[in-house]
Amino acid sequence: MLSAKSLFQEILDHDESFRLFCSIAASGEAQGGWENRRIAALLPDKCRDLAPKAARHGADEDKHGRIFHALLKRRGLKPVDVPGDTDYTRLLERRGIGLGHDQLRREEQLTERDVVVYLAYSRVTEQRAGEQMRLLRRHFGDHPDIGRAVRMIAEDEDNHLAYCHEELLRLARAGHGPAIHRALRACALAEIRVHRDVSLAVMAHMGRILGWSGAKAALLRAAIHAVYAYERLAGWRRMVTLAMPQRRDALGGPALPAPGFA
Repeated sequence: MLSAKSLFQEILDHDESFRLFCSIAASGEAQGGWENRRIAALLPDKCRDLAPKAARHGADEDKHGRIFHALLKRRGLKPVDVPGDTDYTRLLERRGIGLGHDQLRREEQLTERDVVVYLAYSRVTEQRAGEQMRLLRRHFGDHPDIGRAVRMIAEDEDNHLAYCHEELLRLARAGHGPAIHRALRACALAEIRVHRDVSLAVMAHMGRILGWSGAKAALLRAAIHAVYAYERLAGWRRMVTLAMPQRRDALGGPALPAPGFA
């Protein structure tokens, strides 16, 4: 029976597919770490209270990248170059979603509008990351090789999402509600398309490595398109709602260590 658990188990059990999976994950986390560090450095004076939290967010992402590299090292594997069609962050940037890398490389202070864009982008992408890590935690949280790493990263992703909710609500109370709504909707609709395209690309690469039959590959493509159809119809709305999280000030302290990994 084809399921999320059996699919990931197959990827986990094969060195080359596991190598690609961890390389893609580590690359994305490293990009997120750099972006958040730059945002922390460029925040406008009115938003300087966010700097420690954005920096903590970046430190967490860097830690996750090191964890994925450590998982590779434990199996005697080295990372591979990430195929361009699987680069989620770069593909979102191409669609004009989030703050572009060219902007973040400049030594120009961000505006309050930029902060809204940053937090809206983070709220949507952290929703996706949190859902994916909760899925892995449910099926592999007790796995002897990757379980502890999955639990650590999932806990951090929950904190990141709580941070985005709380800060966006604070900005909404300060009068930025309409801008937040527009930014969330635009980001969510773009993200579900990019997630579909990246999922198709990742499955194509995995299929070639693992020698999947044409029927199995077609079934997975159909499942990915079905998820996209649901998200395009209504599922995207879960990415744009805001609610005060139970975890308040979730990024109010230093990044938690990852003993044994990073």
